[in-house]
Amino acid sequence: MIAMREESEDESATADELTHTTADGDVQMVDVGDKPDSERRAVAVGEVHLRPSTIEAIQDDRVGKGDVLATARVGAIQAVKHTWETIPMCHQIPITNVDTDFSLADDRIELRVDVETTGKTGCEMEALEGVTTGLNVVWDMVKAIEKDDDGQYPDTGIENVRVLEKEKRRA
Repeated sequence: MIAMREESEDESATADELTHTTADGDVQMVDVGDKPDSERRAVAVGEVHLRPSTIEAIQDDRVGKGDVLATARVGAIQAVKHTWETIPMCHQIPITNVDTDFSLADDRIELRVDVETTGKTGCEMEALEGVTTGLNVVWDMVKAIEKDDDGQYPDTGIENVRVLEKEKRRA
C-alpha cells in the first residue's frame, strides 16, 4: 500500500493551478486519460443519532417499513455505483468491491463503507456517497417513529461523516 500525498495548508492551489477550472474560470472535468491504472481503496464512516427506542425497534425488526439495515445497505451500494451521476466532476469508475458495516449503539448507528476500484482516479467520493445515502435511508425508514408530537426530529441527526483512509497501489 502506498499512501496518497496529502496537500498541506501552505501548498494550496492558486487559480492558475486549479484542476477543475480552466484559465478562463470555466469548470471542467480533470483529464485522467494518461494516468496509469492503480488499485485504490477508500473508507468512509458516519453516524445517525436516533432515539434509543428506535434503535431497539431496528434490532427487534419492528420498523413498519421493513428491514432498516438491509435496505440501507442496498442504498449505500447503489449510491457508490452512481456517484458519478450526482457529483458533477467525478469520473465514472469501475467499482470492484463495496463493503458496508453497521455498528449499533444505544443512541446511534455508525456506517462504515469500504470501496475498491482499479482505475485512474480515487474512490473516496464513492465511499462518502455510500455513507451519506446509507444513513439517509436509515432516517427515511425510521422517520415515522423518530418524529416528536410536533412532527419534528429533535433527536435525529447525521454527523461525523468523513474519510478514514485512502490507499493507492500501482496495478
